[in-house]
Amino acid sequence: MAYHILLIDDETNLRQLTARYLTVEGYLVKEAERLKTASELLKNHAFHAVICDVKLPDGNGVDFSAQLKQQYPDTEVIVLTAYGNIQDGVRAIKSGAFDYLSKGDHQHQLLPLLQKACEKAALQFKVTQLEGKLDKQYGMESIMGQSQALLAAKTLARKVATTDAPVLLTGETGTGKEVFAQAIHYSSPRRHQPFIAINCSALSKDILESELFGHLAGSFTGASKDKKGLIEAADKGTLFLDEIGEMPIELQAKLLRVLESQTFTKVGDTQTRKVDIRI
Repeated sequence: MAYHILLIDDETNLRQLTARYLTVEGYLVKEAERLKTASELLKNHAFHAVICDVKLPDGNGVDFSAQLKQQYPDTEVIVLTAYGNIQDGVRAIKSGAFDYLSKGDHQHQLLPLLQKACEKAALQFKVTQLEGKLDKQYGMESIMGQSQALLAAKTLARKVATTDAPVLLTGETGTGKEVFAQAIHYSSPRRHQPFIAINCSALSKDILESELFGHLAGSFTGASKDKKGLIEAADKGTLFLDEIGEMPIELQAKLLRVLESQTFTKVGDTQTRKVDIRI
């Protein structure tokens, strides 16, 4: 694939020479001599990588690269520093730049570095696209409807999604509680971690306890080996307990410890284990 590059440098001859060099190598290059021009190009085009000089007529390239990474996190930045000015280079890396090169001695190093930066950016673009598809399938966009009650529920769900607070979803059977649970998970910082659901009314007390908390081998008849429970499997992610009102009281008491302290004990075990889950 052809990678899109933005080249920012106020030295016209050097910029045009570099642009021609990269074009011959198959890159699609746009040029800017000022940060203002670069900003306009970034608004209207998606670039895999930006090559930016530090000293420009209307600003500092290192400061600009930090702003660029905040606005366009998938785009990689290579900063061109004054020859031997390591300080600018280090500051650029700390600001989120992919790497830096010393200007005047960068031509032979530029191509391999640019190739790596573009490959990383292309991968990031794909991840972002996949996340968008996930959001449409499972996130808030998947919840269709324009009624006042539904829009109010979505607004509240969006607010709680950014927190780690436990969430109680209420409603009649078929009103979409699991759909909302998934939407909250995929709109949260936990979206890359597991979303695990279990119907608490479908299992007996003993089986449900083993499914949730796990067990040690020999803890009861038929327990031939250690088993990881769903609470442990959902670590760093979200556990959705459907029909929680049907859970036996004894298990609700054990679940309270998980809610209060994020700790649990497997069936047949005495060791307390720590987890990081949202319920």
